[in-house]
Amino acid sequence: MPTRRQVLFACAATVALGLSGVASAADKAPLLIGVPTALTGPYGDLGEQVRRAVNFAVDEANESGGVDGRKVQVSFLDTQAKAELARQQGEKLSLGGYKILTGSIASGEALAIGPMLERWDAMFVATINKADDITGKSCNSRLFRANHPDYSDAVTVAPWLAARKEVKWAVMGSDTAWGRNSGASFAKAAAASGKTVVTDNYASLGSNDFAPYIQKITDSGAQGLWVALAGRDAINFATQAKQFGLLDKVTTASVSFVTDNTVKTLGENSKGIYGIINYSSTLDTPENKAFDAKWEKKYPGTVPANFEGEAYIGMQLIFQAVQKAESVNPADVSKAMEGTTFHTLYGQSLMRKEDHQLVVPNFFGVVGALNGQLRPLITNTVPAEQATPTPDGSCKM
Repeated sequence: MPTRRQVLFACAATVALGLSGVASAADKAPLLIGVPTALTGPYGDLGEQVRRAVNFAVDEANESGGVDGRKVQVSFLDTQAKAELARQQGEKLSLGGYKILTGSIASGEALAIGPMLERWDAMFVATINKADDITGKSCNSRLFRANHPDYSDAVTVAPWLAARKEVKWAVMGSDTAWGRNSGASFAKAAAASGKTVVTDNYASLGSNDFAPYIQKITDSGAQGLWVALAGRDAINFATQAKQFGLLDKVTTASVSFVTDNTVKTLGENSKGIYGIINYSSTLDTPENKAFDAKWEKKYPGTVPANFEGEAYIGMQLIFQAVQKAESVNPADVSKAMEGTTFHTLYGQSLMRKEDHQLVVPNFFGVVGALNGQLRPLITNTVPAEQATPTPDGSCKM
């Protein structure tokens, strides 16, 4: 028979082995996600949408046991939508261990962060940044985009534009990489359908006075207006354009202009405005319906707005890539992300290996009433393969 000392030793060894097993699981490095985004300034409201969606995704993951057995932690730093500040904040997050980055708003931010990723040993998943160059000539092995590029919006608006009777169009955009990219894409789509852009106008980020632009558009004789403004700029322009009667004189179409939150602020001023709808809580997919139900439970009386849906999709990609890589090393996660088909709110979506662009459908619609509330309503859906044309060859990785 074993002695009492032998029994005690065996029990102690068994407990030690058990604790060792628990410790090894608990000692898995956490998944640290850095979010350099605009929490103040003209895009402050958009940054708050990003923060709400990211926190929702983090809480959801941790309540389910984490990602790849790892606790998810997130850190936010304010960029004010300024490119150089975004670069500085991205570096600060990366040096602090938050090397998987996402959530910036302005395209200039992503274009400033992208070239630094290798040096920081980091990666970045764009969720709102739309400039074509992000997955075009400025692409790199650590840079990915989960949302729609400008060229996808141009493809989506083209059928609607071709059917319109308005021949003369004006452009009112943000004087940023995104705004000018959108204006150029719209002008190209207009020319293809026999339309003409008679005046294009770009206001600096945070502009308060749009009167000179409104007067120029009025004097141009434009019958239609393409708007590429977001956040506070969108609200300021729409309010002033309504006061000057511009929105009553021209057919208005847009991108990032009549979002859920902007429509709520503008009210009747937004009714009848057409626009690109990159994400909507009304999407009829099982994944989106489940997301909507969980969102309403966490944030009663609300539905996820478009930027919230897009930010959440980016988090879905990060989580699934980490699970596939079984690692939080940015190089491993980047490798796991490219060429992979992900489960998203749109359904199954491929992250193209050639340019790191997620292939997703796109939508067009108009602001109208739904259940007594004004909402951007989808009237046309463009399938993923059509909405995300094959790479143009400008991406060299």
